[in-house]
Amino acid sequence: MKIILSTRNPSKAVQIKGVFNDDGFNIVTLDEVGIDGEVIEDGVTLEENATKKAVFAHEKSGGEWVMADDTGIFIKALNGEPGIKAARWAGEDATTLDIMNFCLEKLKGSADRSAYFETVAVLISPTGEKHVFSGRADGILLEYPKVDPQPSMPYSPLFKPNDSDKVWAEMGIDEENEISHRGKAFKQVKEFLLHIQ
Repeated sequence: MKIILSTRNPSKAVQIKGVFNDDGFNIVTLDEVGIDGEVIEDGVTLEENATKKAVFAHEKSGGEWVMADDTGIFIKALNGEPGIKAARWAGEDATTLDIMNFCLEKLKGSADRSAYFETVAVLISPTGEKHVFSGRADGILLEYPKVDPQPSMPYSPLFKPNDSDKVWAEMGIDEENEISHRGKAFKQVKEFLLHIQ
């Protein structure tokens, strides 16, 4: 079963493909199917932005199975910032390292470093039916990065989920997908698809 994953983020693609790698699914990214263009993520919720990305791929593909997600990180000491603006928090042209350092600067001196990640995944069928799934992971942000960040994942060397001694960037794909917000959301997508096949 072929599904277009509406992303150009290499780390995200690897993670999501890891969820689907053993059940006859063929997950292909926008670049892999030759879909050009960018989505303007101007929604005010994770679901709105995930839907925009999914609809974009659905229309560009001529109506294939497509899925997309949007993820935010919500930091308690910063009143939930950056939320859905996690990728653009430090400015539109900020690099992965820029965003990581911006986050550390914002949290400097904060005693409460608790935060959670939330992912909303949207699946659209060839006939245009939309299905929504979500996952959440709670944890803390460290004061210093433990390792280098994963590509396009600025919080991955900082965020240590509850019940783990590792940050995201230290984990293998299977280990991360077992407990991560994105892994939880896309496992629900997979279960849904397995039940309708």
